[in-house]
Amino acid sequence: MKCPYCSAPDTKVLDSRNSEEGCVIRRRRKCETCQKRFTTFETVELSMPMVIKRDGRREPYNKEKINHGIQKSCEKRPISAVQIERIINNIEKAILDISDKEIQSKEVGNLVMMYLRHLDPVAYVRFAAVYRKFQDVEEFVNDLKHDEHNQFKIASLPKDDSREY
Repeated sequence: MKCPYCSAPDTKVLDSRNSEEGCVIRRRRKCETCQKRFTTFETVELSMPMVIKRDGRREPYNKEKINHGIQKSCEKRPISAVQIERIINNIEKAILDISDKEIQSKEVGNLVMMYLRHLDPVAYVRFAAVYRKFQDVEEFVNDLKHDEHNQFKIASLPKDDSREY
């Protein structure tokens, strides 16, 4: 790897460690020329499917959109950044299980709601209120009751997941 300080082409790896549950490799490096040390992080880059929007447009999957929606829903709730990151990782795994080419934005939203409902009911309701674009309170209440009886059963979550994510 090229040194970020002197641009020398040769650096030596001093230490390698797995972090974040084995998803990231942290490497401590030393430049052979200038002797400065620096850290690099190595992650897997997944090829995510295209998202088909409600109006039929297609756009690349954007992790930041999901992160932003979940962050807003979890605002002032007792939910850690680690829990949010785990939810996003689980959602991405589920998206890849569903399709490697294209996925409807509705399916992505449903996955987010499923995980939020399991984690924190208030965050779930906040996300659902924005995502589903209800016309009035009655429609909102009826839809939440319908969800409770049908679509978003906690049993549909992977077995190894818990409220802690």
